[in-house]
Amino acid sequence: MKLNVVSSVLLALLVAVGFVVRSADAQADKGPNIVFFVSEDPSNYEATRTIPIFAKMLHDRYGCQCTVLEGEGEPSAFKFPGMKKAVETADLLVIFFRRRALSTEQFGLIRKHLAAGKPLVGIRTANHAFSVHGDVAAGHEKWWEFVPEVLGCGNHGYGPSKPGLDVAVVPEAAEHPVLAGVKPLKWHSNGPLYLVKPIDKKATALLTGSVGDKIEPVAWTRDCKGARVFYTSLGYPTDFDLPQFRTLLTNGIYWAMNRPVPEAR
Repeated sequence: MKLNVVSSVLLALLVAVGFVVRSADAQADKGPNIVFFVSEDPSNYEATRTIPIFAKMLHDRYGCQCTVLEGEGEPSAFKFPGMKKAVETADLLVIFFRRRALSTEQFGLIRKHLAAGKPLVGIRTANHAFSVHGDVAAGHEKWWEFVPEVLGCGNHGYGPSKPGLDVAVVPEAAEHPVLAGVKPLKWHSNGPLYLVKPIDKKATALLTGSVGDKIEPVAWTRDCKGARVFYTSLGYPTDFDLPQFRTLLTNGIYWAMNRPVPEAR
């Protein structure tokens, strides 16, 4: 997808040192504090482009205080600059990166957030965010258990890159608040289908994706020891162009925080 020169310059500025969208009057703006984690990676579906735009939309329409942190370093010794302050004041963490080992200190921040019952949202590659192959640098950790223990699913690769997948609302979940306003009830995504079954038996499957006779859940909610978790394996770059996907993700974020979605400005 091509961007014009102005948009390209803006995006470069947004992600250069960590994009922060906050009200000029922090006291007047009571929106939730949301921290997004992304990485620059050819296999990470342009998260460093799509997430800053989505975060700005959350701020402009709903008053959210959004911080987008772009990590740096080798996969075996990765870090997010400014992470400590961002996480300690966050109402919600959103993860959209793949196969990165963090320091024990930075992992501790995420674990502490979850242990406090605070919510987390995962987008697409979050289902292998910390699943690093091979050795990692001293003082850094892998976290393969994040997938089953926090997201509540497996990670068994994905289907063919083409022709994408057909998305459908799970009929039994049609009244779930995360699906409010998500229309049409069926649509096509250009991304390959992630193979995640089985998911947590107590999770609530919201959407399925299908390619031929293969069907997988592509969005669900669950409880992780008191912390609300929403995950979707959607998040292909062109998904963000679809109003229904943006609505789904917005609803999932507010559901995770146990807040109603406010009226758009």
